[in-house]
Amino acid sequence: MSFEHIPVLLAECIENLAIQKEGLYLDGTAGGAGHSSEIAKRLDGGWLYSLDQDPDAVAAARERLAGLPATVIQTNFRYADKALAAEGVTCIDGALLDLGVSSHQLDARERGFSYLGDAPLDMRMSQSGPTAADLVAGMTREELARVLREYGEEPYAWQIAGKICHARESAPVETTAQLAALVASAVPPAVRRKDKNPARRTFQALRIAVNGELDALSEGLDVIFNLLRPGGRFCIITFHSLEDRLVKQRFRQWATACTCPPELPVCVCGGKAKARLITRKPIEASAQEAEENRRSRSAKLRVIEKL
Repeated sequence: MSFEHIPVLLAECIENLAIQKEGLYLDGTAGGAGHSSEIAKRLDGGWLYSLDQDPDAVAAARERLAGLPATVIQTNFRYADKALAAEGVTCIDGALLDLGVSSHQLDARERGFSYLGDAPLDMRMSQSGPTAADLVAGMTREELARVLREYGEEPYAWQIAGKICHARESAPVETTAQLAALVASAVPPAVRRKDKNPARRTFQALRIAVNGELDALSEGLDVIFNLLRPGGRFCIITFHSLEDRLVKQRFRQWATACTCPPELPVCVCGGKAKARLITRKPIEASAQEAEENRRSRSAKLRVIEKL
C-alpha cells in the first residue's frame, strides 16, 4: 500500500514558516512528504531535513523528495538535535510538526490504528517495541483505566478497563475488532447509538501510550525550539486537546517575560521573553478544506517566532 497523506493546512503552514530560500528547515513529521515537498520546492541554496520514525513514511518521503534539496532521516523528532548534528547542522531557520496519526497509518488496517475492520492490535508508529496488544495484556485494571482517562479523556475508562481485564481471563485481546467490541459492551446504549464510534477515545489513548507521544512532544518542543535561530518560526499542527494544550502552554511560557508570582507588585525576576506568538488563536481549516479532507476538521495550527 502506497503511503498517502493529504497535508493539512498546507498553505497556512507555508505562509507562516516565512521561508527564506537559502535557509535550513526541519519537518519533524515527514508523513507522506506533503508539507516537506512544498518547503523544499521553495529552497534555493537552502536545505530541508525531514524526519519520521515510521519506515513506511521514510521510504515514501525519500521517493517524493528525490531531486529536491532535502535529506530524510528515520528518527523521532524528539531526537532532532542529534539527527541534525550528525548532518553537521546546529541551528535552523524554521520547523514544522504535523502531529497525530497519518492517513496512511489509519488506512493501512494491518497497522492496527483503526477501530474500523479487524487487524492485529499493533499501533506502533516506529514498527518496533511493545504493541498495543502487549499493553492491554500487561496492565492492571487501574493502569488501563488511568491510560484511557488521561490520554483518551474517556468517561467510561473504569468500565472499559474492567471489560478488557475480564475478557483476557478467557483469551488474550489481540485484534482491533475484539477491542472495539469490548468498548461497545462497556458503554451505555445511548453512547453506542451516537454517530462517532465509542471506541475512538480508547484507540487514541492506547496509541498515545504505545508511542509515548506526549513525552516525545514535550521533549521535542524544547529540542526544536533550542535549534531555532532568532527570527525562526515554529509551526505545530495538533489534532486533539491534549496535544494542543501542551503546545499552547509551552508557547505561552516562551512568550512570557516575567515569571514572578502574581502577588508580587513589581517584577523582580528580570525575565525576558524567548519568543513572540504569531497566532494568538489557532488557525483552523477552512470550510472547503474541512469538506474535502475530513481529517482536517480537528486540526489546529499554532505558530511562534523565536526572539
